[in-house]
Amino acid sequence: MILAGVPSRAWADLTAFVGVNPTPSNRTATGLAVGIGVLIVGVEFEYANSREDLSALAPSLRTGMVNLLVQTPVPVARMQFYGTIGGGGYREQLGDRSETHFGTNVGGGVKIALAGPLRLRLDYRLFALRGEPLESKPQRFYAGVNLTF
Repeated sequence: MILAGVPSRAWADLTAFVGVNPTPSNRTATGLAVGIGVLIVGVEFEYANSREDLSALAPSLRTGMVNLLVQTPVPVARMQFYGTIGGGGYREQLGDRSETHFGTNVGGGVKIALAGPLRLRLDYRLFALRGEPLESKPQRFYAGVNLTF
């Protein structure tokens, strides 16, 4: 009860990232995430985009997800590990065919302290897309620059 009465330090962070969506072929994924949290729990909004590759029949994928994060309360050896689960909207498109619907994601990663409030963020996500997408279980790996404040 005493701990509940003590105010916790809230944190916020911003991540710009670039990575790869390997489903069904490697394509660049870019995006932006902003989050806020207290102790080990946080909420994050993320927007990401992967371009289509017509020659490989790989659709573009745009996602806007709201995620719940659970993370280590303090960095361990300058690394803060986290797991995430969430959901939101997506739009998949290949040529004239497109699908817009709801999707979920699960993943995790690590934020590695570099200098001051600057961190390197490494992340993996597995998506489950509803509706009739061409790729219902796309994945994404990314590295990003993370600024905490």
